[in-house]
Amino acid sequence: MKNKFTILGCGSSLGAPWITNYWGKLDNKNPKNLRTRCCAHIKYKELSILIDTSPDIKNQIKKNNIKDIDAVIYTHEHADQTVGIFELRPFFWKNKKKIPIYGSKRTIKNLRQKYTFCFLPRSGYQPIMKSYIFKKNFVLKKNSTKLNMQALELQHGLIKANGFLFNKIAYLSDCNKIPKKEFNKLKNLDYLIIDCLRKTPHPSHLHYDETLKIAKILKAKKTILTNLHVDLDYLSLKRRLPKNIIPAYDGLNFNF
Repeated sequence: MKNKFTILGCGSSLGAPWITNYWGKLDNKNPKNLRTRCCAHIKYKELSILIDTSPDIKNQIKKNNIKDIDAVIYTHEHADQTVGIFELRPFFWKNKKKIPIYGSKRTIKNLRQKYTFCFLPRSGYQPIMKSYIFKKNFVLKKNSTKLNMQALELQHGLIKANGFLFNKIAYLSDCNKIPKKEFNKLKNLDYLIIDCLRKTPHPSHLHYDETLKIAKILKAKKTILTNLHVDLDYLSLKRRLPKNIIPAYDGLNFNF
């Protein structure tokens, strides 16, 4: 079986459409504008790895026919990246094994405070997860399979979020600035998946002009824009982007 990276969700914090059925400037007849919250999946040999657990994770997992989860790695602690965490309980029941959760020191502290029942016994319920604070370089393992990961520290408004780099693929879903020391690690990738929230500047996300400027400097073979707000229509974006830069859509995947 080929290794595969899947964008489970490419929408901003409210998805598209919003709960009020607001579509903004999106063509509601195009299914590629139906966006769940940012989340991704890595299938590498025997390993099945989630990046974040969005509020939409249950349907994302079912729709993409993901049968197991061996680890979850978190970019940061914001609600649109984490609140689906409790949905993973059936994987614990199925495997009778705690799910390894990886994040920065701050993210893990926050997760353990908010979702204590996932990590510690509560009212007769067994904990379903075990938390690990990742270092800059860390390894995910299952049997003889090992995947070397690199955690990148990014500025995301008032906090630091993480991006991930592995096998010439970078996933940077939430950031408004990439520090120089991290930027230099991102040149000549096969795939760059990067935050591109909206047309106008935002205090905690990259916007269209910034993202394109970064993409042109980094020169990945393929750049994929994610965390898309309701002012960035899929087809309108695709028509005006260079061929090596494409907008994400839910379920977009590639082999590596």
